Amino acid sequence: MFDRLIILKALADETRIKIIEFLMDGERCACEIVPFTQKSQPNVSLHLKKLEKCGILSSRKDGTKILYKIKDNRVKIVLKTLK
Repeated sequence: MFDRLIILKALADETRIKIIEFLMDGERCACEIVPFTQKSQPNVSLHLKKLEKCGILSSRKDGTKILYKIKDNRVKIVLKTLK
């Protein structure tokens, strides 16, 4: 479900916006997201879980890596509109 209020609340955090911007071009490993955000791994993991829980991101395991991608392309439209 794409609940606008949940999406807007999720986008109200600078780190979560950075994560989504980083994923605009496609799927990325969590190990790439951490240095991009310049936040600690536990901090980024919490943000990734929140984004996944509200339906913005999806993840999959590839060996030992966890790959994340934007689940609903409407989030890309919202982010582009906000810029």
